[in-house]
Amino acid sequence: MYQVGLGLDLSWTDGPSLSRHPSIGLSVIVVNKMADVDVFISNYTLVDPEIYQLWIEGFSSSEAVSYLKQKGFGHSMGAPSDLIASDVLDHYRTYSLIELYLHAPTKLMEQSCFQLEPHMRDMITEKYYSIDDVVAREILGKKLTSRYRKDLDEVAEKTCVKLKSCRRQFDNVKRIFKAVEEMPGTLTNNIKQHFFISNDLAKKYACIVFLACLRFETTKKKLQYLSFSDLLTCSHSIMIYWTYTYQHTGPEYYDTEMDKEFLLDLRELRCLLDKEKEIKHLVCLRLKPVLLERAFHELDGNFRSYWRALITIACNLHRNRELRDLFVDLCDKLIDPWRQNGWNREQVNKFLSSITQSVLDLEISRDQETRCLWDRYMQVITICLDKMYHI
Repeated sequence: MYQVGLGLDLSWTDGPSLSRHPSIGLSVIVVNKMADVDVFISNYTLVDPEIYQLWIEGFSSSEAVSYLKQKGFGHSMGAPSDLIASDVLDHYRTYSLIELYLHAPTKLMEQSCFQLEPHMRDMITEKYYSIDDVVAREILGKKLTSRYRKDLDEVAEKTCVKLKSCRRQFDNVKRIFKAVEEMPGTLTNNIKQHFFISNDLAKKYACIVFLACLRFETTKKKLQYLSFSDLLTCSHSIMIYWTYTYQHTGPEYYDTEMDKEFLLDLRELRCLLDKEKEIKHLVCLRLKPVLLERAFHELDGNFRSYWRALITIACNLHRNRELRDLFVDLCDKLIDPWRQNGWNREQVNKFLSSITQSVLDLEISRDQETRCLWDRYMQVITICLDKMYHI
């Protein structure tokens, strides 16, 4: 019997034999010719996408073997169960070793222990930092502490995501949050550049970091109907229109910092309360031809409460508490009344579009500053109410 490094035992055979060792990514081909042994070694790490996905989802090695056997894995080749189990275990060992580098993807790029093709390196990084929307929704609004991490079994039970996967996702959120929390520039770009993940995935993490930094209220019972996708769209619109990056570019500007001057200036919109009759007239002119008679009469009777709600929310956003409660206020003051009065989403969007344009068309609003304030404010409000309004 010959021993060829790396702990691989190569027995005497009549022909060529192949031995693979996924944990170290080496393939050894041995050709026996009497006393001579020819060895070929390739050092690319083997990553099976299907087994890697099971590891990412939190399957234990035994659970992964059972799952693969149910799918008929290895059946066509007549592979015995113990061989499949050994192969899965080898892969799991490899992924556990690679995981240390995935905590800081820049190290994965620089290390030489695991030779990975660029596309394979991108794949394992993207999948490792993948996050389930249902898990992300549960994490929103929670403190990223070790104490909460211990309670992730409740999240696993509620979301039907395995506990190991929940912990991986929580740890990734915490890791990214600490890395980019005070980093100048935009969150999405910073996350992409430092963790080498796709733009769409980086946007998800940017949403979580943004809502955590600004401490937006997302955990109250009345907001539980909102999905992570809803809050992703809402937070992204706030980052675009209400932070300093809206009018400024450069690494010194953060999209985790609200434009305080803009929020203070929104108090100037209070003057529009005196123009309620004119605005109501313009809105009704626009909507009467496109609304059913019952819907139009309801709008005519309740216009004041809807109009005042929009202005009140705008004038109070400069207060930190009011800003954090933005989603709660939108529910209390607009969404709940609209639901009670039987509005559908199309009606909501028509009303928002009409009232936005009516203020811009109002003669007194021709002051450029007022028009810009109103338009910038309503960009976010319209997007949020559209996503948050579920029938």
